[in-house]
Amino acid sequence: MISKILRFFLKLVLGLFAAVFAVSLLIAALIVVVLSVLKSLVTGRKPAPAVVFGRFQRYSPQGMWPGGPSQGHTASSRPSDVVDVEVREVRDDKRLP
Repeated sequence: MISKILRFFLKLVLGLFAAVFAVSLLIAALIVVVLSVLKSLVTGRKPAPAVVFGRFQRYSPQGMWPGGPSQGHTASSRPSDVVDVEVREVRDDKRLP
């Protein structure tokens, strides 16, 4: 009888600890998101996750989500990111004395 009561209280305490831990993680994540948005508003840049997902969506052949609308890019119609140029050294002859 006493062991059942102790087991119940132990489960209750561990459950409360788990709930407090989960809520604290959610609050920490919310703080990080709010600070990221405030930083993006101050600097005028997009938040890093938006940039990463935007790049993924732009360069993914089937779009962001499987089953979603395709962008219609194929290997031949996709704009090339590589430019073939001849390498040459550029010297700065305008040196200050």
